[in-house]
Amino acid sequence: MKQFAALFAALDRTTKTKEKIAALSSYFQTADDQDKLWTIALFSHRRPKRTVSTTLLRTWAAERSGIPTWLFEEAYHTVGDLAETISLLANDEYEPVEKSLTQWIDEIKALKDHEEEEKKEFILDAWSSLNKTEVFLFNKLITGGFRIGVSQRLMTKALAQVLQLPESHIAHRLMGNWTPDDTTFEELLLADGDNMDLSKPYPFYLAYALDQDVEDMGEPSDWQAEYKWDGIRSQLIKRQGEIFLWSRGEELVTHSYPEFDVLAETEIDQFAIDGELVVYSDDGLQSFNHLQKRLGRKTVSKKFKREYPCRILCYDLLEYDGEDIRHLPLAERRQKLSTLLADLQSDISDLPLLLSEEIAFSDWESLTTLKRNARAANAEGLMLKLRSGSYKDGRKKGEWWKWKVDPYTIDAVMLYAQRGHGRRSNLFTDFTFAVWQEDGSLVPFTKAYSGLTDAEFKEVTQYVNKNTIERFGPVRSVTPELVFEIAFEGINESSRHKSSVALRFPRIKRWRRDKEAKEADTLANLKNLLNN
Repeated sequence: MKQFAALFAALDRTTKTKEKIAALSSYFQTADDQDKLWTIALFSHRRPKRTVSTTLLRTWAAERSGIPTWLFEEAYHTVGDLAETISLLANDEYEPVEKSLTQWIDEIKALKDHEEEEKKEFILDAWSSLNKTEVFLFNKLITGGFRIGVSQRLMTKALAQVLQLPESHIAHRLMGNWTPDDTTFEELLLADGDNMDLSKPYPFYLAYALDQDVEDMGEPSDWQAEYKWDGIRSQLIKRQGEIFLWSRGEELVTHSYPEFDVLAETEIDQFAIDGELVVYSDDGLQSFNHLQKRLGRKTVSKKFKREYPCRILCYDLLEYDGEDIRHLPLAERRQKLSTLLADLQSDISDLPLLLSEEIAFSDWESLTTLKRNARAANAEGLMLKLRSGSYKDGRKKGEWWKWKVDPYTIDAVMLYAQRGHGRRSNLFTDFTFAVWQEDGSLVPFTKAYSGLTDAEFKEVTQYVNKNTIERFGPVRSVTPELVFEIAFEGINESSRHKSSVALRFPRIKRWRRDKEAKEADTLANLKNLLNN
């Protein structure tokens, strides 16, 4: 644990990429293999299942610190992070115990079958045998993830340096449904590729938002344009007759979408398709609101499957006839994709796979017009991809660009405020916004927590402290005076919200200091956007 704590401290005290990679490399060179495996898992959001509730942890921490529960709760709301709050209240004196990261995790996992008193005894003993940093990490092992600015890309770079392997090899190996309970460090990263999990997906290639004038992109003929679909980024894989469907978040969701079981009927095998999971009915492509009705369902009835039929709009081919073809130019991959879909169509009449068609254009001006009208095609904008480019892993700049339509905007009044987390735990950063109804009352319609500068957050916090009407735990209602412009990507009807609408990706665009609350938009104006 001490070695893991030293790594955490090294990562936490710097924002420089090179220093983070150096710290990770040093750790991966010297740590025990099982500790290395758990470190990779923790930093890629594969933490052990929770065996102690946060309610019990809060109760025991308050009791151990000798302070009233209400005071602990106030401290918790101020700090904004339970693990940190408990560590700040830990004693400076402790009796150190030498246990590895893996040993602590194994003992935490074993608590699952213990009685509450046994759990309490173990937790209190742990808090008494660790320093403040180690207490924080111990608590994190129980309660949640590690927000220390370590992406999977940084881990990939560090591991590639230590193991002297290509980054693409490491990135691919870290994908999939593995846990430290079912593999070893060597099996995960060093074993022969023939022994890899059949279901293992490839790292997704992610695009940057276009940050230059499109006219500066060079010859239009060098670029492929297609619509940016509003669905769930997915990989559909078929290997040795088995079908696997992965979301971009590395969640295996095959059983939630039985539409793709039909692919088992064909002998065509050994391929991996990159595309967008959408609801596509006889009337064509449906909105993301329809797809939401399918998300997270473990079983799907025939009626539901009929009402919300899912398809994949396919735009790239990563594996063909068992061969990794990501190194090929996009133009060649697309040609093979078209051939594969045609072959599948000849075997399966109701194929749940559709080719995401290229958009024909001869000049940037005409493509700009198409981009402005992308919403008419139920799209968020356009994707621009270099025809000669390979399929890379992670977010790389220069060959894939997303060119989105301008967002919707609405002026709204701030109604509620909540404190942030981490370094912003002393500021109000999470807000609920409202618009005017016909009867002159305000109705909340969305929450947003990004878009302001640190200075603006401080100013809003001062306003909240001076203008609080009521408190609801960490949430405060405030005098409705401040107006903000809210930007969002889409809007749908929703029976779960008082406003009867739900927004896609809401964020604060700017603080409208030039407007009074009475000048904010109305619910009628907001609903008018449903038809746009």
